Amino acid sequence: MSRAMNLSLTEAEVQSTCDAAQIRISAIEPLPVVGTHVVCRTSEGATELRAKLGKHLIEGKVKRFAFYRAPSSW
Repeated sequence: MSRAMNLSLTEAEVQSTCDAAQIRISAIEPLPVVGTHVVCRTSEGATELRAKLGKHLIEGKVKRFAFYRAPSSW
């Protein structure tokens, strides 16, 4: 199962839940319309987060902000 998920909660709500359950986050970002994209560091953490916040999961594709990579010298 994927470690990434989209939730219909704010970034602060997701962070708070993860902190309380000691679920480590690899990446977290707000979604343009509503919600948060989160990637857990472990599949076990993702499974636990899905169990806790399953009713807030966004199914299907969602629009995300474009990735910006700062120019580098190499």
